[in-house]
Amino acid sequence: MAEFLLEVMSEEIPARMQCNGVKALHENLQRILDKERVRAEETEVHVTPRRLVVVLQGLPERQPDLHDERKGPRVGAPDKAVEGFARSAGVAVSDLEERETDKRAIWFARIHRPGRAIAELLAEAVPQAMADLTWPKSMRWGDHSARWVRPISSIVALLDGAAVPFAFGPVSSGQTTRGHRFLAPDPFEVTGFADYRDRLRAAHVIIDHAERRAIVAEGAAKLAEAEGLTVEDSPGLLDEVAGLVEWPVPVVGGFDPAFMEMPQEVLVTEMTRHQRCFPLRDAAGALAPRFVFTANMEGGDGGRIVTAGNERVLAARLSDGRHFWDQDRKRTLESRVPDLANIVFHTKLGTVAERVVRMEMLSEALADSVPGCDAALARRAAHLAKADLPSEMVGEFPELQGVMGACYARYDGEDEAVAAAVSEHYSPQGPSDACPTAPVSIVVALAEKLDTLVGFFAIDEKPTGSRDPFALRRAALGVIRLILENRLRMPLLGAFATAREAYGEWDGAAETVGDDLLAFFADRLKVHLRDEGVGHDLIDAVFAQGADDDLVRLMARVHALQAFLATEDGANLLSAYKRAANIVSIEERKDNRAFDGAVHDGKLAQDEERAVVVALATADAASGPALSEERFEDAMTALAALRRPVDAFFDHVTVNAEDVALRENRLNLLSAIRATMDRVADFSKIEG
Repeated sequence: MAEFLLEVMSEEIPARMQCNGVKALHENLQRILDKERVRAEETEVHVTPRRLVVVLQGLPERQPDLHDERKGPRVGAPDKAVEGFARSAGVAVSDLEERETDKRAIWFARIHRPGRAIAELLAEAVPQAMADLTWPKSMRWGDHSARWVRPISSIVALLDGAAVPFAFGPVSSGQTTRGHRFLAPDPFEVTGFADYRDRLRAAHVIIDHAERRAIVAEGAAKLAEAEGLTVEDSPGLLDEVAGLVEWPVPVVGGFDPAFMEMPQEVLVTEMTRHQRCFPLRDAAGALAPRFVFTANMEGGDGGRIVTAGNERVLAARLSDGRHFWDQDRKRTLESRVPDLANIVFHTKLGTVAERVVRMEMLSEALADSVPGCDAALARRAAHLAKADLPSEMVGEFPELQGVMGACYARYDGEDEAVAAAVSEHYSPQGPSDACPTAPVSIVVALAEKLDTLVGFFAIDEKPTGSRDPFALRRAALGVIRLILENRLRMPLLGAFATAREAYGEWDGAAETVGDDLLAFFADRLKVHLRDEGVGHDLIDAVFAQGADDDLVRLMARVHALQAFLATEDGANLLSAYKRAANIVSIEERKDNRAFDGAVHDGKLAQDEERAVVVALATADAASGPALSEERFEDAMTALAALRRPVDAFFDHVTVNAEDVALRENRLNLLSAIRATMDRVADFSKIEG
């Protein structure tokens, strides 16, 4: 078995593209090899800022021979059809075999193709895999047509130590690579993966992303511990930093404590987002005027030169921040609200100032649905929610919108609930983002998202496929989390209608916005619950029962249904339901009529029929009140009592009796079983 090593070396690849890039390269290569019936026993991929590495272990030395047989046209078919079939099978017409089948004589082609050498296949597969790789942004260099994320400098392609020759754009493959850009820039040849990995390490390049990440994490922790501090937990930043260096060297630095008068959010943002540094905190969790950065090499003079350089750059950044902080506080947040009239939200949806007016109205209206919410505070928070957008700080650091609004609100002496809502009204922005729990924050966050959803649905700017330029899916998931995690009894259709009213008269508004959004939320709910192991069919089954728009009640029904179906009685009753529904459906099609009439006691011929009638009456009597009182588990328990009489019915009763009246009564009885169970959920939507 053979080993194949591929290294594509280029200029620095953006950290956010590295892991997906090497994964896609490997998948493209494997996809092509799969078509050639070739698969490696083991694979591994590595990535550094300058290189993508794919290693395939256990490749066969040759492609397996192909032995196949293909069925062609009938004997006597037009010559062109026979010739085309032979050509597609790669054989001569004279090699086709005539065989008798059950119906007619058919031409068959027996295909025998010897496998090609694996090196020959790889020489074709690798450049194709590279050409098929789609980067978020790619470029051409020189006058070449090949595209890559950055200009490629070299390609290593070795099969058991022998170079696999091919070219991608202007670069020909070989067995020469280079080490660290500054510490070991001279080229050298490698003979295989182990040799490649070891010689690169000697040349100050660690190809394993996880190892570089661990070095950064452990080094930063040790440096912080030596100063009696801890490193702020930031997995995303760790991943990014590991993608910026080939030879990571964590170093600690500091900044003027005078900058600590600024909000900590500003300091952290400037350190993490703009300088890729790790903030350090003291035992109480307060930010310290110290940070850890990661150099790509050990600096001269014991690291003092590189430390001084990083401190100087960060100090300049922090000085900018302090300037913006000082300038912004010369005006109140309230005074910036009129400036929102100069910012367009969307050409069809008006300015941000108009959006704020809608959010104020909506927040006041929604406050009644959130226990403990002060409507006046909610309206005030909505009024100020976007007022930090015209500030200089947010203009320079857009990621601080909301955060700075809260800082300025507190500085102006606004109520703490208002300030918190200004900060949290964008949340939750993703599945890992914290969901607001304070009443005023919940209301303003809902108003912001509902205004967005209703507005864009009304102008028919709905998500299509993977395209969602206005992040409406995220907004809907945010509404779902706000309602479910805070257990709000807030019917969605009413909330949509209130948000629609806030827009006032609007010629372009679609009349079906509410229904369209409800269907959209049903799809988002399936995504939200997928990670919890709740099947999409259960959502469909419950939504089919009148499209309940109270998410808390809907989820209680879904969870009760899920628990019921996990029991033996539930699973068996579902099977019985499907059997009954199938029989009724088939007979209805056959007779071209519906069997949904009353069940007549006088036509019940067997005890098993009578037992089902009694059980249905009992289940109806118990499940009806349970459903209306939202005791869904009790409703499911009432249904479970149907299982044994229904099982006995199918075991001993012939539905399609020769007596027409008897048959009709039994079909009506099966239809009654279906109707009783459908009161809880549409069981026909449930898979299994």
